[in-house]
Amino acid sequence: MKPLSGVRVLEFDGLGPVTFAGMMLADLGAEVVRLTRSDGAGAFGDVGGAVLHRGRAAVPVDLKADSDRGPVLDLIAGADALIEGFRPGVMERLGLGPEVCAARNPRLVYGRVTGWGQTGPLAPTVGHDLNYIALSGALLAMGEPDRPPRPPLNLVGDYGGGAMLLVVGVLAGVIEARGTGRGRVVDAAMTDGTALLSSLFFALAAGGLWSAERGANLLDGGAPFYRCYACADGGFVAVGALEPRFYAALLAGLAIGADEAPQFPASEWPALHARFEALFATRTRDAWAAHFAGTEACVTPVLSFAEAAAHPHNTARRTIAGQPPQPSPAPRFDGAVVAPEAAPTASLAEMLGRWGHR
Repeated sequence: MKPLSGVRVLEFDGLGPVTFAGMMLADLGAEVVRLTRSDGAGAFGDVGGAVLHRGRAAVPVDLKADSDRGPVLDLIAGADALIEGFRPGVMERLGLGPEVCAARNPRLVYGRVTGWGQTGPLAPTVGHDLNYIALSGALLAMGEPDRPPRPPLNLVGDYGGGAMLLVVGVLAGVIEARGTGRGRVVDAAMTDGTALLSSLFFALAAGGLWSAERGANLLDGGAPFYRCYACADGGFVAVGALEPRFYAALLAGLAIGADEAPQFPASEWPALHARFEALFATRTRDAWAAHFAGTEACVTPVLSFAEAAAHPHNTARRTIAGQPPQPSPAPRFDGAVVAPEAAPTASLAEMLGRWGHR
């Protein structure tokens, strides 16, 4: 049995964090019903949907029609949680806002994920992942010092600051509701979540240990022992030799004497970076990976998604599996590997018959 077996979640189909949150909850064992648009204009295509929509039933509905809105409220009456990612006010205009839903189901946890949050001067305005992480302060710390900040895919805002915080909030609310019989409204804003993920750097800045200049700090590529290097074949290796013991192993692997290249002070980093850069350019990526294998130098090859799926460690753990290849559910419980499940389809009437009322 999976950890969330018996938990029922209603997901209102959308792009970005709500879809990823729904996938995670389903992976963990919740029975998630994904309400899609009856005109077929859903989120993602067939290939993306095979991954991001896995493990939960898709039920087409027309939320603007009274004939469908009533049955949706009936589903809400039997749910533990609801998750939606519309702009503030959309669900209220559809007659499905928190107050209406709480009247039908007082223990319902109402999870809302947006970029700016439900309140504040920017709440009603549009934006995307990049805009939200820009306002949090995190984006300015990413990228090369002489170029504009580089978007970190949509991993930080949509998924880290948005979906992950939504899942945490929903699960906390479900636990509380089981004891109190009262649900909560979870306001998960990607800007808030990204700021929270940046706590370490706020702490370092408060202690005078973080510079606003990109590429000048310990974890932003400024340190020559914590960055990526180009290799002879155009591939890259990632070097993460932060601790003195690991740094010593890195120097040993590069045939550099410890007294020639002290790890600190930071004023020596530019020269040390140039030296490392020249050395890593003399061999291919895989040659360096083999050279450092079994050492404590923390040197790994930088893989493509396809290469990651075929890497021996990932195949041994089935980290990426299935067809199409996709990340397996995580985290694991008791060491068990859970296979991703396909997304079934169902009608609104079928789901009402299955859920009923609690």
